[in-house]
Amino acid sequence: MAADGLAPEKEQGLLSTAGRDAAYLARVLVGLLTPLYVTPEQTREQGYLNTEHFGRRLNNRSPRMDLTSISQRWLRDLAWDHFAAILRSPSCPRSGHTFDGTRRACTELSAFLEVRAPGGGHDPRLLRPQHVHDFAADQRLRELDGLPSLGMKGLHGKPSIVTAYTRQMVFTRTRRILLEALESGEAERLGLDRAFVTAMPSPGRIITRTRSPFSDEVAQALAAEANLQTLATCHDPADRGLRDAWETIVVTGRRCSEVIKLRLDCLGRYGGLPMLWHDQTKVGNYDAAIRIPEQLHQRLEARQRKTLALFATRHNRPPTPEERAHLPLFPSNQRNSDSRRPLSYQWFHRGFKAWINDLDIGRWVPHQARHSLATSLLRAGASLTHIRRYLGQVSERMAEHYVHLAQSDLEDVLQHVWVAGPGAANPGEILTDDLAPLTRERAMAIAIDLGRRSTPAEGGFCTFQPVVDGGDCPWNLNCHSCDKFVLSGADLLYWRRKREQWRLLAEGAPDDATADYLHAYFEPTGRAIDGLEKALAGLGLLDEAMALDLRKPQDYFHRVWSTAFRAADLAEAGHDEQDQDETTTDEQECA
Repeated sequence: MAADGLAPEKEQGLLSTAGRDAAYLARVLVGLLTPLYVTPEQTREQGYLNTEHFGRRLNNRSPRMDLTSISQRWLRDLAWDHFAAILRSPSCPRSGHTFDGTRRACTELSAFLEVRAPGGGHDPRLLRPQHVHDFAADQRLRELDGLPSLGMKGLHGKPSIVTAYTRQMVFTRTRRILLEALESGEAERLGLDRAFVTAMPSPGRIITRTRSPFSDEVAQALAAEANLQTLATCHDPADRGLRDAWETIVVTGRRCSEVIKLRLDCLGRYGGLPMLWHDQTKVGNYDAAIRIPEQLHQRLEARQRKTLALFATRHNRPPTPEERAHLPLFPSNQRNSDSRRPLSYQWFHRGFKAWINDLDIGRWVPHQARHSLATSLLRAGASLTHIRRYLGQVSERMAEHYVHLAQSDLEDVLQHVWVAGPGAANPGEILTDDLAPLTRERAMAIAIDLGRRSTPAEGGFCTFQPVVDGGDCPWNLNCHSCDKFVLSGADLLYWRRKREQWRLLAEGAPDDATADYLHAYFEPTGRAIDGLEKALAGLGLLDEAMALDLRKPQDYFHRVWSTAFRAADLAEAGHDEQDQDETTTDEQECA
């Protein structure tokens, strides 16, 4: 038996002679004794790291971090020192995602140097900036062509494809480790060329991976009663609670880990309303409660009774109050002698993925139910602050991932930040008072007020009350010369394009007199555009207005304003349909 684990041949011998239970016990004993008898310096020499040496245990991870895939000793030691610094810091992450990304980055660089660098990259004194440039070019080409990584394997040994996200992560993590070595003086001690370190490219534009909500067809398939019964009977024959957990995720929008780790006493009624208590902080504090529907409350009550019956069957007695306080709602059936171990996310994901494959509706993950609920709340009028509080987001920046499918309050303000149009007495005059100190709440109030007194026009909005109420325009729709015409924030790009067209037209005039006339003719509109830009800049909305990039602002309203019917035609169509129904009924009665 090795100091850091069982040798493969000895492990096979234990499996054949003593059985899997004995082998499991041996691995547990080795894991408990390793932090006592193996020092961190010894693990560094052997090419791995034990998180328990630093008083850390990552969620659902073994304490052992294998770094042997990094073949160059100098690079492996830099990665080890980087991990040790993270584990010693007070802001050490709870999951292993950060460590996985850095290990992948170092493995990618190691595999490339092994092939392309002199001596396999084992002597850092021989490395030059050109090797970094070649490494960056190789990563970009693999990303463009969808080629597999040199040193990484995915699930079940499949090649890991290089994507824009993984390429950016590799650049970010390798650059960080090399710069840390440069600042600490380790690079100088190793003889690593400073130009080699600084040649590592920056990641460039930040690439974020966000999940989209379920489409209507997928949501209906995932909520159909027949499909839910299939989920329970075919993918959870032991009735561990796969369907109950999934329905809780859909209804509440909780994270999968929050639902799987629910305590047995997670339900309660307060003022007659059913509530669900959960660990929203992800650090073991079950102090957050949300309201749930009565149907879900009854389903989880049935799951409580099943969990208590399972405990009584296993221990031949009901749980004591102390034991009940630590019982999970969804207990695991493996390595759970004290019944305190909940189901793992791997178990839940394995059953869910098999169910999705059977439904043949594409690739979806449980977390997209959270996005679907957030998007529905946003469309129903909830603010980002309310969504963030309900979903347990740390900041509004995290909740902003859900804005791309629903109109936000920022767009509402942007469409109704109004200035006087070209035909007004003072083109560009801001139709709000005191632009600079205008608060977001004040802007929202103005947007709601003005939004009730306008109708879309070409390039802006009409505020003439008879037209807003449905009357005819007395100026024959000559909007741009009318003082009732105003510009909104959504019109900025439209009018900027118009201004460029006017300037080109003036520059192509046959003589100076014609050019001066065109400039003077379009000068009021130019002042209106300048006023609109100042208004948006004063509210901090100029960048959002420039990002709209609409061909024309009325595209926001095409579903509402471009489809209309005459009342007389609708009445006549309804009368004809009623006569036809009566004729059909008479014919059926005669038959």
